[in-house]
Amino acid sequence: MLRAIPCTVMRGGTSKALFFTAMDLPADSYTRDRVLLAAFGSPDVRQIDGLGGAHPLTSKVAVIGPPSHPRADVDYLFLQVLIDKPEVSDSQNCGNILAGVGPWAIENRWLPASSPTTAVRIHMLNTASLAIAQVPTPHGIVEYEGSARIDGVPGTAAAIMIDFLDVAGASCGSLLPTGSAREEIDGIAVTCIDNGMPVVILNAADFGKSGTESPAELEQDSALRERVEAIRLALGPRMNLGDVTRKTVPKMCLVSPPRAGGTLNTRTFIPHRVHESIGVLGAVSVATACATAGSVAASLANLAITDGRVRVDIEHPGGYFTVELTVEAANGSLRVTRSALLRTARKLMRGEVFVPQSVWGIP
Repeated sequence: MLRAIPCTVMRGGTSKALFFTAMDLPADSYTRDRVLLAAFGSPDVRQIDGLGGAHPLTSKVAVIGPPSHPRADVDYLFLQVLIDKPEVSDSQNCGNILAGVGPWAIENRWLPASSPTTAVRIHMLNTASLAIAQVPTPHGIVEYEGSARIDGVPGTAAAIMIDFLDVAGASCGSLLPTGSAREEIDGIAVTCIDNGMPVVILNAADFGKSGTESPAELEQDSALRERVEAIRLALGPRMNLGDVTRKTVPKMCLVSPPRAGGTLNTRTFIPHRVHESIGVLGAVSVATACATAGSVAASLANLAITDGRVRVDIEHPGGYFTVELTVEAANGSLRVTRSALLRTARKLMRGEVFVPQSVWGIP
């Protein structure tokens, strides 16, 4: 017997996910994860027996529930369904899928729509932090079509502005979890930073790389992957993340001087594949590092600060990602007081996904 679960397939930013209502999934995480693995067809590198897209960027879940925070409209739990292992991870946020939460919540009547935009306050359960998504809702109806363009997604769509509130140190306990903007490990200078996503920033030149290599070229370099992973495992405990062997954080970002007029060039391990662009919250952390004196990123970035505002154009394999920061001077350094960015989203399908009833523990 098969059991039907209501779900919506949505693109958020440069990722794709199945969106579920929390009440439609098992309450205990063990059974819930078994259900999601069956829905996606994991573990299997093709995910042929499920709805997964055989890539980390298309093997994602958003679970939406009633707000548990007094200032939020909805709760959002992000889950990463691994492809080649029977695992589901809740160790990180996903800012790309976050872009779809506001439209989904409005269309499913979790809050009333206004016109021309509706502000949706989202409680991100993974890090117990808040974000505000400004969703275009002319005449009280979610608008998906528009003229906004983001690299990594063909065509254009309606712009969704997202402001992040109080995300510094959300996963690691502080913006600079090791207490320093720069340190060395195994002879490599690193910056460990968490402004919404734990990221380790490394100079690509220290690994003999120009920073212009394609994701495929970097993934094929087994010596590079092993060295980057060794540094990641060593830094996990120092970033207050514990043993990260089976975690998807921290992300490892190789940086180099800008090549196409941006602020900084990047290649990001997420952590074992190389991102075709860059994750939303990872981009916020990298942008913050650009404005942090003494960091590996700051030493390479082409950065200008005007009236306390910083526009950081992060170059990645697919183009640019722009982050707007508001900063203020504090104790001789800069403190980020606001992080904002533009994303788009699109509803792709609404219906039911079927999983074996036995997965629920029902004979």
